[in-house]
Amino acid sequence: MMESQLIFAVFAGITLLLFLILRIKIQAFLALLISSMAVGLIAGMPPLDIVESMKTGMGGTLGFVATVVGLGAIFGAILEHSGGTKTIAIYLLKKFGEEKAPWAMTLTGFIVAIPVFFDVAFIILVPIIYSLQKRTGKSLLLYAIPLLAGLAATHAFIPPTPGPIAVADIIGADLGWVILFGAICGIPAVIVAGPLFGKYISDKIKIEAPQGYEEHDIDPNQLPSIGLILAIIGFPIFLIVLNTLSQSMASGLALSDELLSVLGFIGHPFTALIIANLIAWYLLGIRRGYSKNELYEISTKSLGPAGIIILLTGAGGVFKQILVDTEAGKMMAEALSASLASPFLFAFVIAGIVRIIQGSATVAMITAAGMTASLIESIGMEDMQKALLVIAIASGATIVSHVNDSGFWLVNRYLGLTEKQTFQSWTIMTTILGISGFVMVLILSIFV
Repeated sequence: MMESQLIFAVFAGITLLLFLILRIKIQAFLALLISSMAVGLIAGMPPLDIVESMKTGMGGTLGFVATVVGLGAIFGAILEHSGGTKTIAIYLLKKFGEEKAPWAMTLTGFIVAIPVFFDVAFIILVPIIYSLQKRTGKSLLLYAIPLLAGLAATHAFIPPTPGPIAVADIIGADLGWVILFGAICGIPAVIVAGPLFGKYISDKIKIEAPQGYEEHDIDPNQLPSIGLILAIIGFPIFLIVLNTLSQSMASGLALSDELLSVLGFIGHPFTALIIANLIAWYLLGIRRGYSKNELYEISTKSLGPAGIIILLTGAGGVFKQILVDTEAGKMMAEALSASLASPFLFAFVIAGIVRIIQGSATVAMITAAGMTASLIESIGMEDMQKALLVIAIASGATIVSHVNDSGFWLVNRYLGLTEKQTFQSWTIMTTILGISGFVMVLILSIFV
């Protein structure tokens, strides 16, 4: 098959995907499937082979992602309804003090977004930044930007949030390494994009809490303890990372096969999140007076938003499989090697382009993951390099949130900003966050 035909097929598929989403307003799940079929047909695949590739890509991807995203959604919903997110914010504000409140909000966002979806977490926590603005009289952006940076960083970089879970599965990266590198890259990035940029932009733009907002005192005695919340959030992450480290250092530590098997079982994301859910169900639910029916309703409602992410990820798996089966990925890998371009740069740029054009970070991550997965099959990468590739994709999918992204309007509405002010604050913050994360990827790639 001619190389030019494969190149044309890939770029025609991406162009069609963007056209269907942006102009025709077709749901991204359906648009991804149509574009995948188009790539296969243009590349010359037999029609029935295209269907088989779609089945393989969908089934292979969802076997893992559907389970993890579903478990994560239930876990986050129970934490949210129990008041756990507010517990973290109130505790950190008390420890940091009012003068260092921006740093407290950064850390709050970074922790809370691990189990709770970005938009839900922001809506829950926004009254706290309103209260801070009322008490200090300083610009609302001084507290909002650090909070948003913390939420956005974890949402993009650190499993078990859906984005990095989906990308890690598509390109075959180990979640333990993704968690470690996500934290290593995310912490410096969120410091620059959060409290440092927040201080700068708050001096330029003075925003007050919306009129009509009334501050309500929160009785700490009615909230779960901070130790319990941090332990429940950290428990599944600890198990996953412990498994990754034990498997990678098994020979040096002289661990027995039986112990490795046990650690592999309890440290698998399925098991770790099931255990965490059961602990949260009992300690944050039953022990705090929730009925079993109430917990059932909370869990069921949480799966609605998760379903959209699961289907989008499955469609991304289809796109990846078509690229693999047409050998377009192999061709791109050879071209990439010949040009001496970095696969990390390729992943970042592709994710960034799709993000800027169509807005959704999830679609950008999944599209870039599909293309990058077909590359690394020919290049050959170690587990740690694959994990860094996940962070490179996440960084590209974070930059330049603007009017075609729902997050832009969420921030615009809740902070009472004009469109220009939203560009000056939120859009620049996401760009700083993504670029800073990618710079950390490049630095780490020297050593792994």
